Amino acid sequence: MITTATPESKSPTQELIELSERHGAHNYHPLPICISEGKGVWVKDPEGCKYLDMLSSYSALNHGHRHPAVMQALLAQAKKVTLTSRAFHNDQLGPFLKELADLTGFAMALPMNSGAEAVETAVKTARKWGCLKKGVAQDQAEIIVAANNFHGRTVTIVGFSTEEQYRRDFGPFTPGFKVVPFGDAAALRAAITPQTVAFLVEPIQAEAGILLPPPDYFQAVREICTQSNVLLVLDEIQTGMGRTGRMFAFEHEGIRPDVLVLGKALGGGVLPISVVCAQPEVMDVYKPGDHGSTFGGNPLACAVARAAMRALKDEGLVERSARMGEYLMGKLRALKSGYVKEVRGRGLLVGIELHASAGGARRFCESLMHRGMLCKETHEHVIRLAPPLVISEKEIDWAMARLKKVLAG
Repeated sequence: MITTATPESKSPTQELIELSERHGAHNYHPLPICISEGKGVWVKDPEGCKYLDMLSSYSALNHGHRHPAVMQALLAQAKKVTLTSRAFHNDQLGPFLKELADLTGFAMALPMNSGAEAVETAVKTARKWGCLKKGVAQDQAEIIVAANNFHGRTVTIVGFSTEEQYRRDFGPFTPGFKVVPFGDAAALRAAITPQTVAFLVEPIQAEAGILLPPPDYFQAVREICTQSNVLLVLDEIQTGMGRTGRMFAFEHEGIRPDVLVLGKALGGGVLPISVVCAQPEVMDVYKPGDHGSTFGGNPLACAVARAAMRALKDEGLVERSARMGEYLMGKLRALKSGYVKEVRGRGLLVGIELHASAGGARRFCESLMHRGMLCKETHEHVIRLAPPLVISEKEIDWAMARLKKVLAG
């Protein structure tokens, strides 16, 4: 699928990649492909070669590329007004918050832009709630997090990461965080003190390699947090909005968090928008001037998010995620390969863990790219598959034919 150039000339893809590498910071190691068009589950490079997108921008493209209803909302709103700041009201914010409340069951929300901003907002919310509602002394609030977490890239967030590369050279870090093993409810209970205000955790650790919680873990977590008057804060930036076959991954566990953090697919794959959702007894700790964002809750992003939420419900994309996820997992588990150690996932969030002897997942992702399928390695030995929720059985079969060839061995 990759177009090659002669030694005397460079392809448009090569020229564009060289520009990025020459003038951009080298904080990413992308596959050597340049995407210039996208529609649904398919993308094209400048040479016109097609690729099946099995990554979905880390679940930001749950609706696929340029979903018609989302694009219609974007273009219609762009013709009216795009930004007002929160110095004024706009006609999209209120309806967006109401529709979000109907979707999540949380009466209030605080809108931001990126996922990391939303996590920072959740941290501030939990600390402020701890001071004002739980009676924790100023500057003494503690938040517990899980090992192998991924919540973003700010200094505060990488400070409580257990990934050494994310932390190295970026200190000193924000205090007030404790780390416990993911999946260990007893460790959580033992770590809680009178100063603990929240447990911040992902329902599935996607960046860590699609790590699922043990059965009944979150039932125990919910009970522990309730008994200890500790907020359960779930980061569903990657797992929410239908990715796991339910609207939210916590629904698989039969619980509800106290605070829900959303982003990525909320913007329909078009614009960044994120939110922290909670009930009034948590969210009413804020007063004017405590927190803010110039672009947070802007009318363009709100209009897009409204269309994205409607599309998930009206087009049955959550149910489709469950069906297609079951179909994909069935195909993967039947795959015969000496390279594959384990296949795990939920809905259309799937990880193929390879044996260490396979030489890392990167080379397999590169080989798949050359066969027209795009995915990405995570934590060296895991191939992450997270296609748009609009993918069909036929397209899954197309992807599986290439996976079989690449993983044969």
